[in-house]
Amino acid sequence: MACPSYVFVPSSAMTAIRKIIHVDLDAFYASVEQRDNLALRGKPVAVGGSPEKRGAVAAASYEARAYGVYSATPSRTARYKCPHLIFVPPRFEVYKQISVQIQEIFSQFTDRVEPVALDEAYLDVTDNKMGIASAQQIAQEIRSRIFATTQLTASAGVSVNKFLAKMASGINKPNGMAVILPHQAADFVETLPIEKFHGIGKVTAVRLHEMGIFTGADLKARSQAELVGQFGKVGRFYYQIARGEDDRPVVANRVRKSVSVETSYDPDLSDLREIEMALEKVAIDLYERLEKAGITGQTLTLKVKFADYSQVTRSVTQTIAFTEVRSIQESSQRLLEGLDLEGKSIRLLGLGIGKLIADDEEFQQLVLKI
Repeated sequence: MACPSYVFVPSSAMTAIRKIIHVDLDAFYASVEQRDNLALRGKPVAVGGSPEKRGAVAAASYEARAYGVYSATPSRTARYKCPHLIFVPPRFEVYKQISVQIQEIFSQFTDRVEPVALDEAYLDVTDNKMGIASAQQIAQEIRSRIFATTQLTASAGVSVNKFLAKMASGINKPNGMAVILPHQAADFVETLPIEKFHGIGKVTAVRLHEMGIFTGADLKARSQAELVGQFGKVGRFYYQIARGEDDRPVVANRVRKSVSVETSYDPDLSDLREIEMALEKVAIDLYERLEKAGITGQTLTLKVKFADYSQVTRSVTQTIAFTEVRSIQESSQRLLEGLDLEGKSIRLLGLGIGKLIADDEEFQQLVLKI
């Protein structure tokens, strides 16, 4: 059934009518392994990592996720949660080949494709090569072609901007699709638990809960001035997404060596809670910059400058790219936890992403460079 026409003019005065699709392969690495090895089908599978060595899971099958095992879960923790978990080594060359096939399918419909990772991308199909008016129809056709070509399932979200499309793609996973129409956006966002918002991390969610904000409706009830006062410029981001607004364009990948952001503080930060919240904001700024550039990478670097102008950096390199703001936030917090902050004040926090996918370098197992 064709999707109704999109007519959406957000309060930000953006008048262009957009049809955005977010496509996400279901448990990509693990699904490839189960596709190619019948013995793994229906069983909890972890790609990458090893319970005998320090490392982390690169991807987990849905059977493993039922036990609380996800990507970036430490291997030993994963084994504890799921004693019968099957660890298999990653085959990144295979994953890359499949990703090329998927990108070719995307290009059959539009050139405005923004890959987020090997298995995930945004597509702007407002004007598409097929001349198909329904974005829902295009999303369904893309999913069908992906399965016919790769025997892998993909979930898709369709809406009028990237934020809503991203949220929609997770509604009916795995192997599902959801459409958020303009008139549905307000109700959808208002009923969404705040910790489910794309772009809000765990520490910020706790702070919002303390403010009495538990749902999108609660967030929407707060003024932009209040949110900016509480969270700085990222408060404007919260204000916008509470209304389902997101003006970011779909931008094709650009080759860059690294992307970084820094924030200075006056007065210096000394309270751990304040430091953690400030770092979450820096992570969001970094993620937004990556989104605008249409790139992602595997190495996250934390930079901390103290009140005495001494400086330290810590990095983590993982097997999969940092494609989600939450993964950037959680990894940066773990790096922060490794620092001795006793009796110290911080005047600057910075985060950077390197080892970009566009560099086409070999993936490495998760290692901490401390």
